[in-house]
Amino acid sequence: MKIGLNQGTTLENSSLEKDLELCEKYGYDYIEIRSIDQLKDYLKTHSLEDLAAYFQTHHIKPLSLNALVFFNNRTEEEYAALREEFKEMLEIAKVIDCKNIVVVPFVSEQKILRKDIIKSSVETLRDLSDLAEPYGVKLAIEFIGHPHATINTLEFANQVVKEVDRHNVGIVFDTFQYYAMNSTLESLENTDPAKIFIFHINDVEDYQPGILMDVDRVYPGHGAIDLDSILAILKDKGVDHVSVELFRPEYYQLDAEEVIKTAKETTMQVISKHFEVEKAL
Repeated sequence: MKIGLNQGTTLENSSLEKDLELCEKYGYDYIEIRSIDQLKDYLKTHSLEDLAAYFQTHHIKPLSLNALVFFNNRTEEEYAALREEFKEMLEIAKVIDCKNIVVVPFVSEQKILRKDIIKSSVETLRDLSDLAEPYGVKLAIEFIGHPHATINTLEFANQVVKEVDRHNVGIVFDTFQYYAMNSTLESLENTDPAKIFIFHINDVEDYQPGILMDVDRVYPGHGAIDLDSILAILKDKGVDHVSVELFRPEYYQLDAEEVIKTAKETTMQVISKHFEVEKAL
């Protein structure tokens, strides 16, 4: 089982350059790059070629670019701009040899009929799939476990993926998003393993589902999610990697090295009961 770090974990107390150095130090295999902010900051003083060279000369590799935000149910003008943004992300992915782009569904208090969400999502994802195909890049839908998200359960994400029916369109399975809107173990068991492109691990404070926010995330094993049952299913499905994604304000007050080290240790403690992993550093 390979382990990655999503940069949301150190969003306010680190940088891409620092995260790379610390992830390399603590034996991470992957990093998920925040293309919407951390990469832009990095490119003020570095080039994409510098980043590609780092990956070529170090153990750590890019798992995904995060993220293309609010891809569905947009106006024509909004989607045209989003499409151009996606094209730019594909060029970045090509240079640094990144195989996944995370795509996030629209979040709004506006009520949208389910059929209209499906129609827009399928049309948009097929278009983006066509753009991504020559690059060998996959689109990983991260369903958002919040009542205002258009795709907010694992069940609905699986339905959309099935209707899109493209080999390069799948999901991000995130334990927080799964728990936050009461997705079920049955829905995970029914998920096509070939469509789980990225696996995010985290835990959450013991609040009621439906009101949870990203700030409620905690280190794996420190919260209320039944990670053991989830991991047992994912092992049977042959999932071979995990990426830690936390957005905890109190963790941002700590030194980034402490957070990255603790995230690795807690993740390994949880997954080692189900997967073969190397010793924690």
